Amino acid sequence: MAKIGLFFGTQTGNTEAIAEAIQAEFGGSDIVTLFDVAEVDTEALKDFDQLIIGCPTWNVGEMQSDWEALYDDLDQVDFSGKTVAYFGAGDQVGYADNFQDAMGILEAKISSLGGKTVGQWPTTGYEHSESKAERDGQFVGLAIDEDNQPELTETRIQEWVAQLKVAFGL
Repeated sequence: MAKIGLFFGTQTGNTEAIAEAIQAEFGGSDIVTLFDVAEVDTEALKDFDQLIIGCPTWNVGEMQSDWEALYDDLDQVDFSGKTVAYFGAGDQVGYADNFQDAMGILEAKISSLGGKTVGQWPTTGYEHSESKAERDGQFVGLAIDEDNQPELTETRIQEWVAQLKVAFGL
């Protein structure tokens, strides 16, 4: 079994493409197993001590619908001893007041259930006014904006995965 479970929700395919790029950067499916949350329940989260959670912010600060459907069920998972990294897709220009909110909502919930957050990401280089994903001047995870900064996605993923390899002890 792979060492890391990457769970993502996707509406337009962007978050799935980002998940696949993260998996490839780690070295493939022997290291990272991808799960579309539309096709699994929270039981699958229990199989991994190292998790990556991916969720786009949808509409005005909302979680993607498949994550929203699983949100209350997260209470049934003991995240104690689990190391968790987060990434999100969002639009910092069109939704500057809630850029990456979904990532922040999921991180707050999972950390309250014992998950240890790793993979924080600087807010520099982004133009937004508010975010539920911002803590102590950083995002709780990797912020991707395919709408306004697609040219930065590949480099951001490479740098973030290098950081996670250390945090995950790989």
